[in-house]
Amino acid sequence: MAVAALAEWGIDIAGRSPRELSTDEVEASDVVITMGCGDACPVFPGKRYLDWELTDPAGQNLPVVRGVRDEIDRRVRALLTEILD
Repeated sequence: MAVAALAEWGIDIAGRSPRELSTDEVEASDVVITMGCGDACPVFPGKRYLDWELTDPAGQNLPVVRGVRDEIDRRVRALLTEILD
């Protein structure tokens, strides 16, 4: 369903799978966003962490996955506005 939901926006994730960020990627970041990992994720000093609790799209129907997609989009846009202002 994630493939279908993102394809509606012209984003092709077919054949892709989620992966953990490398230590180097986290160290190069100003903001680290996790999605429901809470205390299970490693923490690097000096980084801003946001844990976005979202509905897990796994096994959900297309309308639910669209809602998750749209919520992530809304939060990313709000964060960009905050960072760039």
